[in-house]
Amino acid sequence: MAASTLTEVARLAGVSPATASRVLNGSARKPGKDIAERVRQAADSLGYIPNAQAQGLAKSSSGLIGLIVHDIADPYFAAIARGVQEAAREQRRMVLLATTGGAPGEEKEAVAAFAARRADSIVIAGSRSSRAEDGDQNAELAAELDRYCRNGGQVAVVGHPVVGAAAPEGYHVVSVPNQELAAKLAVELAAGWDGDFVIIGGPEGLFTSDDRIRGFQEGLSRAGRGPAEVLRSSFNRSGGYDAGLKLAARIKAGGTGQSGRPAGNGLGIFAVNDVMAIGAAAALRTEGLRIPRDARIAGFDDIETLRDFRPALSTVSLPLEEIGRLATRATAPPTADGDEQDYAPLPVTGKVMLRRSTETAD
Repeated sequence: MAASTLTEVARLAGVSPATASRVLNGSARKPGKDIAERVRQAADSLGYIPNAQAQGLAKSSSGLIGLIVHDIADPYFAAIARGVQEAAREQRRMVLLATTGGAPGEEKEAVAAFAARRADSIVIAGSRSSRAEDGDQNAELAAELDRYCRNGGQVAVVGHPVVGAAAPEGYHVVSVPNQELAAKLAVELAAGWDGDFVIIGGPEGLFTSDDRIRGFQEGLSRAGRGPAEVLRSSFNRSGGYDAGLKLAARIKAGGTGQSGRPAGNGLGIFAVNDVMAIGAAAALRTEGLRIPRDARIAGFDDIETLRDFRPALSTVSLPLEEIGRLATRATAPPTADGDEQDYAPLPVTGKVMLRRSTETAD
């Protein structure tokens, strides 16, 4: 027979898992006597056995936040990490960092390591994946996170929920409107140019990339344009560079694009993140092509690196540091009087930034 969980005890007692945890795991912040007795009776009837990690989390805060990112060298993740660090400093907590390359199996190992060190909360930044090859690792990650949350931990995920995660309490999602913002970018770009568009996207099944591709196609349709061709590549600068070389060869060879227009007249390129756009632009320059004369190019995220990029890159600006702060604040421990946090998803807004890279060439 499977062991009873804290969530089941809380449901039977008619209280939240956080309240049940405070009663059963030794917290100094206990609810009223009648509520505590109801929780203990529910635990006895279900045969619930308190978990050692849960007791450690309930009795005292470790003051640690675990941060999991794909690549801290990527300016996108570096900016989010700065926001996490700033919010952690406000809460007088310290940040532990793990970089995983985006593999859910490595994320699972990071969660287990943070749980073993009794981290109060975990923030995960990085695109989720529905690719078949990630299926087993997704399931292992979800199970590890569910276990962590059942034992009193708090998790905030940037973008999409963890695939397969099912714990009813302890999860927070900082939602990013990737699809909506990519659609707005497409509408504005299509209003200023009537040539063909090509999308440089990440591997199919990568949620962030797919959302942005889907949104850009919707925006083109809204503007009365046909769908753009999609080139799939790695979700990084190298992937953008490889795709840029292919597009450079097409532009230099002439011929026609999807609309029947001469490819030699240039293309409108949308890369689904800024580092891919930077890679594509570097490839075009390597082949002797100029932006925006031979190709117009736009990215997504508005990373800090763009301050030094020329010509200035059109993009969608996201408040990356604020995203990190929101995620960290969502996992803050209860206040001194026991008030719990709001578990509702936290929305993020962004803004289309049209710059020199998509202007009509002189």
